[in-house]
Amino acid sequence: MDKLEGKVAIITGGAGGIGKAAANTFISEGAEVIIMDLDEDSLIKTCEEIGSNRISYFVGDVTKPDDNNNIVELAKERYGGLDIFLANAGVAGDITTIEEYDEDQFDHVMAVNAKGPFLGLQSAIPAMKLRGGGSFIITSSTAGVMGTPSIAPYGMSKHAVIGLMKSAAKECASMNIRVNTVNPAPVETDMMRLLEEGMTSEDKKDVKADIESSIPLGRYAQPEEIAKLMLFLASEDSSFITGSVYMADGGSSS
Repeated sequence: MDKLEGKVAIITGGAGGIGKAAANTFISEGAEVIIMDLDEDSLIKTCEEIGSNRISYFVGDVTKPDDNNNIVELAKERYGGLDIFLANAGVAGDITTIEEYDEDQFDHVMAVNAKGPFLGLQSAIPAMKLRGGGSFIITSSTAGVMGTPSIAPYGMSKHAVIGLMKSAAKECASMNIRVNTVNPAPVETDMMRLLEEGMTSEDKKDVKADIESSIPLGRYAQPEEIAKLMLFLASEDSSFITGSVYMADGGSSS
């Protein structure tokens, strides 16, 4: 239970379902973890629920360069450096057609889901170089490799981070910084509850059952299942893996 002993990790979107599961998993394997999110109350609640002296939080916005820089500086000051950056913050955006999609909402989705990981890389790379390398993991989605009607900007943003990851993996290889994406199918999180609500109509009441029927394994993933894959990519078990798309989708993309 010490795959991340001596490692320092930042997790954005740390108060959400996947972020919380990843923080708990990383801590159980010996890491020091800083979680970042917009809402302080949610961050405090997450820290209290995990109940470890290895976790702390930072209130910040992934779309702001200063916030990305400041959390990396905090990791260096508090724990001595940075080894793992999980760019997990994300928003689904509106559920509507391309024709009717609001431009401001489009910009918001792209800023959080695509610009956020880019800014995270900019801040993390110098700190990881000082440690002789590191692992940068981006949460993408099955929507990063498949078409997504009614949430096109979300799908666009999740495709975009795969392109970012592939470019960064080649650029950072000489620094021993590995970059990969994790691409989940629907996960039992609050984000999925919001998506289900947005997709519900009078003639389609059980949206979750419809979605699950399209997944070969017949169910949503649990956040802990996604976190275990993230642990693999964060640890030295994946020391020769970079530039890869890791599907955690119950067979949806097969």
